[in-house]
Amino acid sequence: MHTGPLRKLSATFVPGTSPRDGEVRYGMRLGESTVDLNARVGTPLTVRATGAKTCVVCGRSVTKFFGQGFCFPCFRDAPEASECIMRPELCRAHLGEGRDAAWERAHHDQEHIVYLSWTGGVKVGVTRSTQVPVRWIDQGAVLALPIARTPYRQLAGLIEVALKRVLADRTDWRAMLRPMDPAPDALIAERPRALGAIPEELMTHALPGEAVWALRYPVDHLPPKVKSINLDKDPEVTGTLAAIKGQYLVWADGRVLNVRNHSGFHIELV
Repeated sequence: MHTGPLRKLSATFVPGTSPRDGEVRYGMRLGESTVDLNARVGTPLTVRATGAKTCVVCGRSVTKFFGQGFCFPCFRDAPEASECIMRPELCRAHLGEGRDAAWERAHHDQEHIVYLSWTGGVKVGVTRSTQVPVRWIDQGAVLALPIARTPYRQLAGLIEVALKRVLADRTDWRAMLRPMDPAPDALIAERPRALGAIPEELMTHALPGEAVWALRYPVDHLPPKVKSINLDKDPEVTGTLAAIKGQYLVWADGRVLNVRNHSGFHIELV
């Protein structure tokens, strides 16, 4: 048995026949330890909440979370919970501003990628270059295609805002957990429309010739119907682990646990 506070699943991309085509390996981070999850697919797995909760930033014990694993003071003040996490066009890191200037320099005043991904349909998103391909894995993308590269976060956000006028920017988690086999050129076919939506003054950042990434997940099978589990209401989920995709553990009976949404929950893993 392994115990500790949950964090989002760690993910490693293992290239196969080409550097941009490969398999995803998952680990469950519980405090200072990481449990290999790929080997557990197809075998019994139990996740049991102990009732304890601690803030993912400061470690304070709480009875209620704000956002994904924050106590209220950290939700209000920590850079990890700032508005530009969800709305990168509002980022001011390149101006030396933000909740924590040093944190902003390290995370947001850095090269970013605007991308298209396939998560049951085409969507647009933004991520730091150092988070490629982890961000795509976290969203459960099976294909991903860089569309633009910018020197800092705000510019990537401005491009994303423009692309959202013609493309979706959200993932339907239920669609993402259905079996899918998109055509290899599904994102290439959308590239002209995406590039055409980039404002002229930002076209210097466009990437018209990037190759598609293909990602494969540890899946024994995906149930035809899925139901999300909340550990506050259902503190224990047990059964055969059928798949891992995005930040979801999928049991054979269709129950699924969004691990990232339960960051800070203390659990026992059996």
